Amino acid sequence: MALSKPYADVPGTTVFDSDMARKGYHLNQFCMSLMKEANRKRFHANERAYVDEWPMTEAQKQAVLARDYLVMIENGGNIYFLSKIFASDGKTFVHAAAQMTGMPEDEYKEMMLKGGRSPEGNRYIGEK
Repeated sequence: MALSKPYADVPGTTVFDSDMARKGYHLNQFCMSLMKEANRKRFHANERAYVDEWPMTEAQKQAVLARDYLVMIENGGNIYFLSKIFASDGKTFVHAAAQMTGMPEDEYKEMMLKGGRSPEGNRYIGEK
């Protein structure tokens, strides 16, 4: 019997819980492999061949190759593990966060300096 997840109705939010950890285990292990320089070199030399060495789902592999962090998160990726991918590409957390919001990086930085996004529309669906 699945546990109740009252946090599951927050619009635009994927909570990394135990179910997501199981779903993303191999994706996150792949990400951790990029901590080693030799693995980063192998990955960047032939990305498809390297991801094929990992027992990830095809959706996870395609998301990695496309650098689609939202799809990776939906498929069990944890942002702290995923950071190994964008760091290996020479990108920052700000770059990845801007990409996930669909905003240009400079606009995302400006929004965050002004206090971030409004909470409107980002509450529990059942919350008033």
